[in-house]
Amino acid sequence: MVLTHTTNHTYSHPFPTVTLAFFLRYYSPRLNPFSSHVLSSDTISSHVDPQTGRLHTTRIHMKKTRLPSAVVKLLPSSVTGGGGDKSSYVLETSVVDIKEGWMKTESRNLNYTGVLSVVEEQRYSTTPPDQATSSSLSGSGTVGSSRTLAPNTFVTTTFSYRSTLGGKKHEKAAAESTDGNEESGTRRFGDWISGWGAKRIQSSIESIASNKTDDQILKSRDGMRIVLERLRSNGVVAVLRELRRREGNVFEQ
Repeated sequence: MVLTHTTNHTYSHPFPTVTLAFFLRYYSPRLNPFSSHVLSSDTISSHVDPQTGRLHTTRIHMKKTRLPSAVVKLLPSSVTGGGGDKSSYVLETSVVDIKEGWMKTESRNLNYTGVLSVVEEQRYSTTPPDQATSSSLSGSGTVGSSRTLAPNTFVTTTFSYRSTLGGKKHEKAAAESTDGNEESGTRRFGDWISGWGAKRIQSSIESIASNKTDDQILKSRDGMRIVLERLRSNGVVAVLRELRRREGNVFEQ
């Protein structure tokens, strides 16, 4: 089972500014106070397709673990790793077409995927979702050739939640385990799964995570709003210069 949650939002800023804010949103808590949970952010690859002119970027973010506390309480410590601060990695891919006026992004967690896999897909566009054509949704065609920037940017966000806890992979891992302590822990985990029922556990985990979506989206939008307002008030160049001065010249390359 996969549980999905979709929302729409409009930023009162032109598309180029919104895309810049997206890439800067995790740069520093000084720029975005809502990014304090992000411990590091690194670019794995970035290139412009010479044929389409589209920017393709892959980044990896290390964040403080955001596994819902209700899920942690629901699961045994052998699954969650017990208490204490934890970190997890999130893989982010994006494609930007500045000429056609759209950006697609996808973020997915790389840790705890057996407990809960979360995929966040976003589509930013100069065209409202209800007016988008099939060609613009597929990333082909031209939105417009006018040099006048549209004042608004529209974004559709879809979260997909899936838990496979207690599935065949876990059963296979238990069968292949040879360490005595691991066998004991796996046996207890298997007994716990049998007592609750895998489907029931998976559905509960997905529901708990989905219920936290609205709060997560609001914080994300608040962070973007702060970055956008600073870009609008101070100007892109001034903001980048200030970040260089405070954090070092990371934009030189």
